[in-house]
Amino acid sequence: MVAYSGAWLSLALVLTALCAVVTYLAWRSRGAPALVKGAGVTLLPLALYFTGTLRLVGTIVDQVASYLGGLVFSPRVWIGVVLAVVGVLLIAGGSALRTRVGAPATRKERRAARAGGSSGGELSATPSRTSRRAQAAPAQDDEMADIEALLRKRGIS
Repeated sequence: MVAYSGAWLSLALVLTALCAVVTYLAWRSRGAPALVKGAGVTLLPLALYFTGTLRLVGTIVDQVASYLGGLVFSPRVWIGVVLAVVGVLLIAGGSALRTRVGAPATRKERRAARAGGSSGGELSATPSRTSRRAQAAPAQDDEMADIEALLRKRGIS
């Protein structure tokens, strides 16, 4: 087996030539620092060829392209994607349902609910954190008390 084929050498030479042209154009417009940086980049394709890394990069690109092609055109993969989306939606829905129903979220609240005599299947009688905070926070001044009374009168709380 030949370690370095002519096709890979041709690719390395073409990439080196393209980098050299871009380096020359960058040198003309931006000066010596661009020339030095560009010269370093110009040498990279040949270095990749001689170390065998160019073939490795080519193999990786080929494998990624094959994977993505199979991903797009395979019904089996799309079934997996749909199942993953449904699973994530069920997890998010379960979390949202837990907070909406008012089930105790923390261990401390669950212990307090069990100690209070409620079983795991029943809804907890303990108010949620936000409603406890709202009940515990008294009105700061008379204007806020008037606004709260008006909102309660209209059924907005």
